[in-house]
Amino acid sequence: MKKAMKIILIVLAVIVALVLIFVGVLTVTEYRPEDVETLEVRGGSGQTSGNPNTSADNEASSEDNNGTNEIHQGDSLTVLTWNTGYGALGDNADFFMDGGEMVKTADKDRVLANVTGITDTIKDIDPDIIMLQEVDENSTRSYGINERESYEEAFAGYYTSFAYNYKTLMVPYPLPPIGKVASGIMTLSAYSVDSAVRIKLPCPFSYPVRLCNLKRCLLVSRIPVAGSDKELVIVNVHLEAYDSGEGKEAQTKMLAELLKKEQEAGNYVIAGGDFNQAFSNVDISDYPLQRDDLWAPGLIDTEAFGEHLSCLTDPANPTCRSLDQPLDTYEGSDFQYYVIDGFIVSDNVTVESLETLNEGFKNTDHNPLKLVVKLD
Repeated sequence: MKKAMKIILIVLAVIVALVLIFVGVLTVTEYRPEDVETLEVRGGSGQTSGNPNTSADNEASSEDNNGTNEIHQGDSLTVLTWNTGYGALGDNADFFMDGGEMVKTADKDRVLANVTGITDTIKDIDPDIIMLQEVDENSTRSYGINERESYEEAFAGYYTSFAYNYKTLMVPYPLPPIGKVASGIMTLSAYSVDSAVRIKLPCPFSYPVRLCNLKRCLLVSRIPVAGSDKELVIVNVHLEAYDSGEGKEAQTKMLAELLKKEQEAGNYVIAGGDFNQAFSNVDISDYPLQRDDLWAPGLIDTEAFGEHLSCLTDPANPTCRSLDQPLDTYEGSDFQYYVIDGFIVSDNVTVESLETLNEGFKNTDHNPLKLVVKLD
């Protein structure tokens, strides 16, 4: 009996030691971004942009998209936002965090097919500004495929910037585990970008949970408006999803403060992305919560953004679907959809059109939103 107890204690001690070592490794390698970090802005063919006019590829792409890589007051531009679901959340997928069963939601061929399908759709839309969320750079869940590089190559000539918002050596849960994650948000612009920064958002998770969780951020790109002292400020957004609400609230408050500051400075402001929340000024009664056990979005009080910023989305089509079950095999009529993606624009930006494009969630669990605006 004593011998058996000794063996059990040794096994438990080994397990505890391994757990402590594992937590220690994650602690040492934890992604700890600064409050504000300057990002690399890459030009055509993956070159770092200094003087963009020196790149023949940049000039060719700008000619195709706008006729010039400068933007002027009175110009119209097309802006697209799309959560790409890291190339692995197509219509075949469910996900354990949303009540589904899958951890690995696609094989390598399906990831490649999803990224290609997303790319082809964006090319058909031909936007001037592209804001993408959930773009993997080197993650187990997407087989190490560098999706950032794929989009850069597909849109050579655009100015690109990328900010990590999920970077960890290992996500150890569930079984089999999610594994290594290196992922972020990405902005592409046919116009010359002066600078781009990563702004850290409040993190609602404490140690040690935060070691293998997202570190949310804003990606802020600045585009000079020719012939004026104003800038077009593009803010790529992906706010908290799986918190109890305080993270979303704190991050939304910080976003509102930033956008107000830029608007008060006289700049043109366009923020877009996945807010994981509905806008209070938008009727989403066509998409009620089907079951109490499903993931539910937060709610943004749009009045918090003040009278000079407008929160916009198009509920004619859902912007996101639930991942509690695959869509391609569902036969009922009560599937769960959401409207959680959108834009926030300053009042010196005239909205000419806004449309949620119904892509049937084939390649990702979100639909793209296309915004056409004019700078007053």
